[in-house]
Amino acid sequence: MKIVVIGGTGLIGTKLVNNLRQHGHEVLPASPNSGVNTITGEGLVEALMGAKVVVDVANSPSFEDKAVLEFFEKSGRNLLAAEAAASVSHHVALSVVGADRLPASGYLRAKLAQENLIKSANIPYTIVRSTQFFEFMSGIAQAATVGQTVSLSPALLQPIASDDVANAMAKIAIGVPANGTIEIAGPERLPLDEIVRRYLHATDDPRTVVADVHARYFGTELNDQSLNPGDNPRIGSTRFEDWLSYSAAQAREKSNVQ
Repeated sequence: MKIVVIGGTGLIGTKLVNNLRQHGHEVLPASPNSGVNTITGEGLVEALMGAKVVVDVANSPSFEDKAVLEFFEKSGRNLLAAEAAASVSHHVALSVVGADRLPASGYLRAKLAQENLIKSANIPYTIVRSTQFFEFMSGIAQAATVGQTVSLSPALLQPIASDDVANAMAKIAIGVPANGTIEIAGPERLPLDEIVRRYLHATDDPRTVVADVHARYFGTELNDQSLNPGDNPRIGSTRFEDWLSYSAAQAREKSNVQ
């Protein structure tokens, strides 16, 4: 079965492509780097020829409110139109848990707009809402840093490893379209400030993390329900501490080689 992965050279896309290929599928990783651009339409028709499934894990190059909305709306419209012309039978898109609960976040407003485009198209679909990735902790810390202080909400999160996201996406991609939304999350809930504090400590980062209930997370305040899944999400197997230990060991090994 031919599967096209939009954003197939990114963090999730690369893992997803490898996973699907290991299970014998014909997989095309599509991105501007490979000549497929969902914004301009370049290479899109050719890439989708013969495809049964399209998985969209692409992300906006800019998180500025206007730019990110324009990216997901234009990309979504172009992609869905090309899929309809190619008779694609399953559209799978990666979104974010809580996208419908945090309208103050420009990024999440844009993801919700993307979801609505998918729902209004006449293509069988599955929207996969994921919690935050472990791999995002560095970026979260950077966005919340002033000087040597990182101000973060102590709201609970249920983050997930990117490997577990890719594994879940692969199973969903070859399955029957849900024509609805599936949530995926990690195995444990932890305060955001604690997660980042542990990450910085493990990576020998000297910055200090301060808990602040009013600290904004990419434009919005959080509570314990904001970014957590509802009932019966699909749960990844990787615990944060295990991922952290493995990642720190890899970083040390890379540093020693250099």
